[in-house]
Amino acid sequence: MNVIEPASSGRSKGRGCKQNIAKGDLPFGEQLPNPFADGDMTLWFHLLCAAYRRPEPLHDLLSESPPEDGECSENLTELCRIGIEAPRLQRIAEAELAPSGRTRCRHRKEAIEKATWRLRLEYFEEGAFNPSGNIHLGCSTVFLTTTDTVMARVIHFTTELTDTQAKEIKEALQ
Repeated sequence: MNVIEPASSGRSKGRGCKQNIAKGDLPFGEQLPNPFADGDMTLWFHLLCAAYRRPEPLHDLLSESPPEDGECSENLTELCRIGIEAPRLQRIAEAELAPSGRTRCRHRKEAIEKATWRLRLEYFEEGAFNPSGNIHLGCSTVFLTTTDTVMARVIHFTTELTDTQAKEIKEALQ
């Protein structure tokens, strides 16, 4: 049974962003069958990360029992709706500069030049996020089928992004 409940300690890391969940925060806990042992396991996500990376289970929980903060619930529900309608959005892990020119774009099948911005993609399978390739920033509209929330997701998941870099990425996405 999926839950939203206060974090009892500050030791857990969110599965979506790999950042600590502070004690007292309200993370989303998704229960899944444990692939390594009998029983279930609970994966914890910050609410915004869950809306971006696991929209279906969060949307189901929000529709059953929304949090007390109605505005927060409406925003999360809208983000979940966008993610459900364009499921490839869930794959955005971060934007990064290509360390070499060997990676190929999943959309155009062309090399992504060294030191150019790309979107790193991951898919969710058996309770873990696994690498699923990269795309040129310019391919994002066609590959992801939407422009809704792409920049917000990039900023959220790309740590240590400067204002100049964010501006470069935003221009490349358009």
